[in-house]
Amino acid sequence: MTTRPLAVFDLDGTLADSGHRQHLLQRRPRDWNAFFAAATEDPPLAEGVTLALRSAEDCEVVYLTGRPERCRRDTLAWLGRHGLPEGRLWMRPNADRRPARQTKLETLHRMARGREVRHVVDDDELVCEACEAAGFTVIRARWAGPPSAVLKDAQGRAGRT
Repeated sequence: MTTRPLAVFDLDGTLADSGHRQHLLQRRPRDWNAFFAAATEDPPLAEGVTLALRSAEDCEVVYLTGRPERCRRDTLAWLGRHGLPEGRLWMRPNADRRPARQTKLETLHRMARGREVRHVVDDDELVCEACEAAGFTVIRARWAGPPSAVLKDAQGRAGRT
């Protein structure tokens, strides 16, 4: 059992550039299967990767994503392919459609039982605000630019990322 503090990283918009697949959410109905399948082709975001590697020097890096559990194998392969630190991957249950600000905050509280959470790195403003209101230190991942309107809806209302 380690006592190192946790550094918690989001994936989409923080470590992975999901911009190339956001068009799949503009259709009606939204093509969630294609959206998540295309995540294997996300380019890494250099600023996020650098911060994760730097954080691994004195923290245990863990990943907290709104991606559904069915994406676990592809997500772990993507993390390894891009040289990110090994760490536990926390994912949304497949049928959970609650907003990311709720699901992620619940998971963070579970993580924080008996462990220091040094910081949370996320691009979703609603998640960042909820984390700060709960007393967590937040680093806003603004290096990918502002999220598209369709991604903001998916994060804040549709409960999918």
